[in-house]
Amino acid sequence: MLYKKILVWGKSHQLTLEVYKLTRLFPKEELFGIVSQIRRASSSVPANIVEGNSRGTVKEYKQFLIQARGSLTETVYFLELSKDLGYIETNDFERLYNLATEVGKMLNSLII
Repeated sequence: MLYKKILVWGKSHQLTLEVYKLTRLFPKEELFGIVSQIRRASSSVPANIVEGNSRGTVKEYKQFLIQARGSLTETVYFLELSKDLGYIETNDFERLYNLATEVGKMLNSLII
């Protein structure tokens, strides 16, 4: 698959895997709340990169990268909310926040 050669896809996939691992420890009552939301948002980032990469034009690709950036921002918000609610430790938040920041910078460089 060609998209696996895209560095930002790899980083965003890594972020998604980390989110899934971390949310396994969330309270069961959050399964259809924060867990569902953050998993969907984080997995939307690499999914949009893949879909955009398969499109025929640069304009369409950039539009999907913009969608990925929006999902990334949503992911960061849910990470912060999870930290503030005590579901994740500050060090886990900071680690994933730093990874998300790196993904964001990579997306921005492709969008411009």
